[in-house]
Amino acid sequence: MTPLRRRMTIMLCGVFLLLGLIFGFNQLKTFMIKHFIAGMGLPPAAVSTIVVASSQWQPQLSSVGNIRAFRGVDLSTEIGGLVQAVPIKSGMDVKEGDLLIKLNDASDIAQLNSLKALADLAKVINERDRQQLAIQAISKNVFDTSKADAASKQAQVEQQKALVAKKNLKAPFSGRVGIVMMNPGQYVNPGDKLLTLQTLDPIFVDFNLPQSTAAQIQVGQEIVVTTDAFKGANFTGKITAVSPKVDTNTRNIQVEAMLANPDKKVLPGMFANVNIKLGEEVKFLTLPQTAITFNPYGSTVFIAKDMGKKDKKGKPVLEAQQVFVTTGLTRGDQVAILKGLDEGATVVTSGQLKLKNGTPLIVNNQVQPGNSPNPQPQE
Repeated sequence: MTPLRRRMTIMLCGVFLLLGLIFGFNQLKTFMIKHFIAGMGLPPAAVSTIVVASSQWQPQLSSVGNIRAFRGVDLSTEIGGLVQAVPIKSGMDVKEGDLLIKLNDASDIAQLNSLKALADLAKVINERDRQQLAIQAISKNVFDTSKADAASKQAQVEQQKALVAKKNLKAPFSGRVGIVMMNPGQYVNPGDKLLTLQTLDPIFVDFNLPQSTAAQIQVGQEIVVTTDAFKGANFTGKITAVSPKVDTNTRNIQVEAMLANPDKKVLPGMFANVNIKLGEEVKFLTLPQTAITFNPYGSTVFIAKDMGKKDKKGKPVLEAQQVFVTTGLTRGDQVAILKGLDEGATVVTSGQLKLKNGTPLIVNNQVQPGNSPNPQPQE
């Protein structure tokens, strides 16, 4: 072998040896890293927890509805005319029969007086004919004619009285008038909307419930209504009617309830939240809804299991353990737990997405998810 080939062979062997050392070092490094990570175990996860406790639970159905006046109407006149007087003010409470708007009826009253005079004359003539008929001074035909004329004249009087009454718009029922925009001297046409009249105490609330709840609702059940206009105020009432048919478009049942409204705070047209009480209170284990993980194969929660060890700070070592649960009714931020948990268990309420069985837990309960049975919007 020539010296040149010998040097080339030695160089190639050196290169292969160097590459082999580099490859072996990388393999050793990868093995050591994996061995180190395996020795460390799963990294701890920071979560918040809550101790499962039971609470009294009022079964109820919830819905949204609209407030409707006990009686409500937009008033107008059957005939036109010039407004003579408006004896009411905006927002005034009136009684049934109170005069609201008076139209000019001077010519109608004059015509009424004329017809009354003719009716009185016809009545006198008829009475005179009655006396003459008694002594056979006139025929029965003459008497019948005068009697019919007297009745006709009286009917004309009644017709004119009705016409005069139409010039006086009166309250058909007791209630509160709306904004009055009529002024004396203004001309109104037949059918023009003049003002609104609403009876505010009591008051109705209309809402819908799914057809699946048909067996649970009945007349007389107590309801509690809240509105955004009066935060923290509850208005109680009772169901007064349930529609005898189901809406084929929505498959909902329309329900009517009546509320006492002595202060007349609740107004027609308001949006309302309705809760219907169903039976007696029951006792349920409850959790925040954020603690539940809903999956196609079932609902699960993670519990913080005490491993019976202490960490360097003397605190119990906790690990995550996933368990299946059966959920029930919901109310506000809470959900009822029917099966799968015992009272006193510690359940993870947030941070579940990064957990699996055996994950060490670091508990931080400085911030807790909502757990109110009746949450309210925050300003």
